[in-house]
Amino acid sequence: MNSADFTYLLQYPEYIDAKKTQALDEVIAEFPYFQSARAIQLKGLNKTNSFKYNQSLKKTATFTIDRKVLFDFITSPIFITKTEAVHESTQEIEVAEAEDVKALHKKITDSFSDKNVATDATAIQNKEIEKEADVLEIGKPLQFVSSEPHSFNEWMQLVSQKPIVREENSAQKIEEKFNLIDKFIELNPKIKPIDKNAINTDVIIDSSTENESLMTETLAKVYLEQKKYENAIKAYRILILKYPEKSGFFADRIKAIKNLQKNKS
Repeated sequence: MNSADFTYLLQYPEYIDAKKTQALDEVIAEFPYFQSARAIQLKGLNKTNSFKYNQSLKKTATFTIDRKVLFDFITSPIFITKTEAVHESTQEIEVAEAEDVKALHKKITDSFSDKNVATDATAIQNKEIEKEADVLEIGKPLQFVSSEPHSFNEWMQLVSQKPIVREENSAQKIEEKFNLIDKFIELNPKIKPIDKNAINTDVIIDSSTENESLMTETLAKVYLEQKKYENAIKAYRILILKYPEKSGFFADRIKAIKNLQKNKS
């Protein structure tokens, strides 16, 4: 992508398409901190309903100095508005003759004997998972709105995975542990007995208590994308109480999540 094409997209981001979105990969690969390029690519991924959008949003956030600016952009009308796709002409499409279609159908039918179409439990299970994922719209771009930054912040919680550090000299590590034990015995620390008359105060905070005022459909979808299925079920239960007129819709979602959990277990 040359500078003229990129400048045009900066001025008219609504005209970005799948081809231009892919072309931005080269720009971002060469200039990973080019925030404007990442923002425009997000617009393209959102417009084309790409499954890459949600993860790209997280990655863009890591390269963004001020996430509030990013949030304002993805909730702005220019970002949300999608222009109508231009349909390709069908004049040059070659239509197969009826006899050709019949012959092709017979060839396909003959190629699958009874033994080749034996029931495959794994295939059926995967099909059920895909079915529930389609119902729950998992993988589709999350549509945030300006009134719910909490959902956006929840999605931006990047999971940090610590690499596995393998101990090269296990004997040395064991020796160090023994030394710590010997030192502890040498110091002979005294443990004070618990005062039976002391009043025990429960300091455990119920972290499962969710602020119902912050619960939205977007947040429920965020939990789904994060594979926090129990949180998602709880979210939809809260939404049933908040919006009883949509209780049937939310109940179907809960059922789909439970089926998804069952098939994945």
